[in-house]
Amino acid sequence: MTTVRLADLMAALDTAYPPGLAESWDSVGLVAGDPDEPVSRVLFAVDATGAVVDEAIEWGAQALVVHHPLLLRGVDTVAASTPKGALLHRLIRSGCALFTAHTNADSADPGVSDALAHAIGLTVTGPLDPKPWTALDKWVVAVPVTHRDEVLDALFAAGAGSGGTYSDAAWTVSGTGQFRPLDGANPALGAVGELHEVTEDRLEVVAPPSRRAAMLAALRAAHPYEEPFYHVTERAALPSGLGIGRVGELPAPETLREFTARVRAGLPATTWGVRAAGDPERVIRTVAVCGGAGDSFLGKVSRLGVDAYVTSDLRHHPADEHLRAGGPALIDAAHWATEFPWCAQAEGVVRAALPALETRVSTLRTDPWTLGAAGC
Repeated sequence: MTTVRLADLMAALDTAYPPGLAESWDSVGLVAGDPDEPVSRVLFAVDATGAVVDEAIEWGAQALVVHHPLLLRGVDTVAASTPKGALLHRLIRSGCALFTAHTNADSADPGVSDALAHAIGLTVTGPLDPKPWTALDKWVVAVPVTHRDEVLDALFAAGAGSGGTYSDAAWTVSGTGQFRPLDGANPALGAVGELHEVTEDRLEVVAPPSRRAAMLAALRAAHPYEEPFYHVTERAALPSGLGIGRVGELPAPETLREFTARVRAGLPATTWGVRAAGDPERVIRTVAVCGGAGDSFLGKVSRLGVDAYVTSDLRHHPADEHLRAGGPALIDAAHWATEFPWCAQAEGVVRAALPALETRVSTLRTDPWTLGAAGC
């Protein structure tokens, strides 16, 4: 039987939910655990609560994958006498790792909001708040043909020529270069004061902007010239399916009353329930969704011109002002409920990449609200 390591699980999740997509304030990835340890059972949940940790340990899971970070801001102790520290100590003693995919899973394609859109029957047409593909640098380097391979290898080692599932990518064309060394020069070829021509290759590679210093250092170290010729151009960032939230369409128009019932039926039941704001008979065709707290995008959904917006944690005054300004109808569901569909999505990612693993989605409701009272 194939042995799966925690590192293999991490790699599968990082591929689906790249850590680089996480917001700067976020904390994602491995929280506790040894990447070299074997894993056979993985539990998925939105939150690492006491009950979820109990379930993971009792089931014999070697890894717990959650959406919400257990450790985020202002953590200066994980002592067992603290609530979060106690959970970590229990997980570690039981040999169960903890892994988090948070805003990187929000912005991934597919991600949290795709799972929410699917749960309520929407056909996704694009992200609510797009995150373009990161811009790349294009490096153009002239090098004598005798040193082409040496310079290319150095540039590749510094981070050039990689994209998606490809590496060592470059374009080369031959030509004639010329230069005249001036007083004080120490040319590798030619003589001071004389015009010198040499057969050169023009190399073109791409590299992340973050690798500029490493690329330049590698180029200078590998190139035979005292002053190598190079040019760097930043390519524009391109649109992508990445980003927070999703915009989608219903199979057929519905009233807000009918659409609210659709959302309620598509999401797990909670004490919070599902509530709507707007004319109950308003016709809904296009919908924006954002798993988790999404009132920061109220202005965005208004500008998009959608008919309704599904999210959670909406506050009184922002919602009221949004509607007064003529914004789309609002559907407010429990935070946990809007993100719970992601658990099955993440489980599917791991099952496809690592079929030898036994996986399970926790059905424990980690929504903190436990009582409700019907109103008029």
